[in-house]
Amino acid sequence: MPRLVAAVTALCAIVVLAQGHAGLPFERIVTIEAKMASKADYFEDPEVQRLLMRHGFRVHITRIGSRGIATQRYDGYDVVFPSGQPAADLITRKRAAEGHPTTTYRPFVSPIVLGTYREYAETLQDAGIATPLPGAPAGQQPLYFTLNMEKFLQATADGVRWDGLKISRHGIHNGNKVLAQTSDICDANSAGTYLGLVSYVWNHDNIPQSPAEATRFAERIRLLLNDQGMPSSEKNETYVSAEGKSIAPIAVIYEHQFLAHQIAARADTGHIDSERVLLYPSARFVTEPQLIALTPAGDRLGALITTDPALQKRAMELGFRVRDAQGDEATSDALTQFLRERHIQVPVLSADDTKAVLPRLDLLEQMIESVADCAPVSQPATDGGAP
Repeated sequence: MPRLVAAVTALCAIVVLAQGHAGLPFERIVTIEAKMASKADYFEDPEVQRLLMRHGFRVHITRIGSRGIATQRYDGYDVVFPSGQPAADLITRKRAAEGHPTTTYRPFVSPIVLGTYREYAETLQDAGIATPLPGAPAGQQPLYFTLNMEKFLQATADGVRWDGLKISRHGIHNGNKVLAQTSDICDANSAGTYLGLVSYVWNHDNIPQSPAEATRFAERIRLLLNDQGMPSSEKNETYVSAEGKSIAPIAVIYEHQFLAHQIAARADTGHIDSERVLLYPSARFVTEPQLIALTPAGDRLGALITTDPALQKRAMELGFRVRDAQGDEATSDALTQFLRERHIQVPVLSADDTKAVLPRLDLLEQMIESVADCAPVSQPATDGGAP
């Protein structure tokens, strides 16, 4: 028996050494139970897992949409990581009302964008709906465009179809309506945020101030969103798939997902994916994923990913705009340099673009429930909702 124990111990030691975690006693490895939405991609990255293991952490993830996280209980979990502020606010309020205050960490941010394909972007450009961003090197086709949201939504409202915009000039025939497709509005932060962005633009850069206004605003945008058909799973998976162009020619995603795809394409093939391009809405909104710590172990993990230079650098390499550990602002400087070093075009955004504003939390929830017939998320009583 002692020989068997010794053999098993030696085998475990070999595995640990092979994985690059030598010197970590087994009792120091803490398994973090986590519920996460799309930002689980960060924790599923092998390099992030290696870096976390060096600090004694292993993260076991249950994947679920951001709004779905807010509807559930958190017994047995150390952290939850919704992809944006609305779901995070729902969770922190609910925990506070239950007598369980939480700590939140915001390690990085990512703008809401629309992923599309070159033929579709150029068709929108022909129609005066999209404009290439400056900064494309001489001789290269642009990867990034500004999308005039007012014109785009008007085309959707008018029932304009791609064939009507003469997409055939770019070698494609598509009789479907011009619209953006989202993940499930009832579940995904990206979809709920896009709903808020659409409402802001369609209601002349205004947000509802009362339940009655929220109802009216929701009715005005219902068809702009529901014409996409049945709700679907994570849209980025469709967008980067071989069938993406025929399933969802314009998909609401996060900027980091597109950049991560291009970074991987450059590393794997030596070339960027010039077929896929990005539309930046003329009314911009930057999402703020928030890791919410529910236990002391979760607290340590949150502090680590927010302050550790190697983990911050890896987030940047995965396309995120990383927050300055010494301040509260997200900086794009490191990401810009990283992309340039890999000969990937850098999105040059104008500081003059409109910054979209979401309604306060209770009114946004009301609109989500109304537009997509979603089950309500229980909210603690407040004196008027979130600012």
